[in-house]
Amino acid sequence: MITAFVQFKLPKPVPLAEAKRLFEASTPKYVKLPGLIRKYYLLGEDGASAGGVYLWESRAAAEKLYNAEWRERVTATYGSPPTISWFNCPVIVDNLANDVTIAA
Repeated sequence: MITAFVQFKLPKPVPLAEAKRLFEASTPKYVKLPGLIRKYYLLGEDGASAGGVYLWESRAAAEKLYNAEWRERVTATYGSPPTISWFNCPVIVDNLANDVTIAA
């Protein structure tokens, strides 16, 4: 499994309620997206930065999403281009599901 940490700066601080509205509007793009296990939307405490943490089955699945069209949409919606940091994710503890997942 791979975790992608996506970040972008906002042109001006965004209140949490507005960020929630923007993020919620984008959820249909990610529901049942092949290879995506989980996505967390993030807003910095100061409202000046945002992003997401994505858990993917593989980097190849992630890279299908992070194409030029996606980058352009994120830039147009939030005002700056995203940066992506990649992490291997060999073990997950999920206390809500009372589960531990070990990557193959």
